[in-house]
Amino acid sequence: MAVPAPVEPTLVEPVPVENRQWLTLVERKKVLAVAHTVTYAKRLLDVLALLESDFRVQVVFTAPPHAFGGEVPQFLGRLGSPLLPWDEATRTTFDLALTAGPRGVEQVRGPLITLPHGANYLKRLTGGPDAGVAGLRRRDLVPGGVMPAAVVVPHRDDLRELHRHCPEALPVAHVVGDPVHDRITASLPLRAAYRRALGIGKKQKLVVVVSTWGPGSAFGGFETLLPRLVGELPAARYRTALLVHPNVWSGHGPWQVRAWLARCVQRGIGLVPPEADWRSVLIAADHVIGDHGSVTLYATLTGAPVLLASSPEPEINPESPAAALAVTAPALSPAHPLADQLDYAAAEYRRDEHAAISARITSEPGRFNRNMRRLMYRVLGLGQPAHEPVTVPLPDPSLPDTWRTGTGARAGSGSGSGPGRREVSA
Repeated sequence: MAVPAPVEPTLVEPVPVENRQWLTLVERKKVLAVAHTVTYAKRLLDVLALLESDFRVQVVFTAPPHAFGGEVPQFLGRLGSPLLPWDEATRTTFDLALTAGPRGVEQVRGPLITLPHGANYLKRLTGGPDAGVAGLRRRDLVPGGVMPAAVVVPHRDDLRELHRHCPEALPVAHVVGDPVHDRITASLPLRAAYRRALGIGKKQKLVVVVSTWGPGSAFGGFETLLPRLVGELPAARYRTALLVHPNVWSGHGPWQVRAWLARCVQRGIGLVPPEADWRSVLIAADHVIGDHGSVTLYATLTGAPVLLASSPEPEINPESPAAALAVTAPALSPAHPLADQLDYAAAEYRRDEHAAISARITSEPGRFNRNMRRLMYRVLGLGQPAHEPVTVPLPDPSLPDTWRTGTGARAGSGSGSGPGRREVSA
């Protein structure tokens, strides 16, 4: 079994402390982006875009130790961004720090803004010292017992949850919105262009299979699902793409993930790498097979019917939109043909039901950029730039390697125009 190794990017080395007096622009406001994992880094990139073109601000990245943080240097290296070593970052004073995860950030010197790294607060942990809703526990909101300058939440209903789980964080809570929600919504008119970029034929349906991480995820059942995707979905009618959470790649290692998926990739299933932007692929989908993770919830914005391959009740926050989706979307059955189940999900799809679920992602639709930029500049003590912070539509998706090379048995059957604009992003 030959599993091609990814090409390692050339990393940009950070400027040593002793050489920083040679920088051209000095006396800038210093912003620290704390990127524990690739998932967190992607969320921060949406936020940092609001500081673009402002010569008053210097942004630097750092990566605290984290179990899923091994790929962060490579991910940021592709963007041309050096990493400030964590021990140096914690010795430096910043004018603003941004984080989408709590681990170790109490060591950061400077006002800290915390953000959720996914859609809403979907997952809960039961039993043990870490029990609670992920993102709403006191350890998430007041890391290390140090109150941040601001806690960003996506929906006004989250204030009620904060009052229940961590009332001391309410005075610094700000209802800001959700950047991924807004970016997907702004990009929906480009769906046809995304499908052309992926080479999806006019008579073909794109099935996007989505998995979060953990034993209860859809990936936990891939051993039985993948043969069905290859064997039961006719190539003339279907193309299939896999969106696997970066924590799966990081936890098991990229080589191992590619090795596990090698046979189905050889048969033409498209594997979207963890550094790629999954959002335009999701918009292009005709069907989504997913689980209780954020990407499946974001699929409710796209108009694609959802079929749930996994929805473990103990792991779902019962107050979250994921719980509502779990009782709305059909569940994948092992006893019926997969194509028939996709057709059933499409026939049973009700746009108003999915719209009610997606409305619980944010109570500030289309206003994340405005709200978040105002908050950041207030903390920085600067006036905002005198222009509207526009939500930019997503670029065209990159073609999965198998579809680009035509090596898979099912590849090359589309009539698209090939990949267009690309970016490495969230």
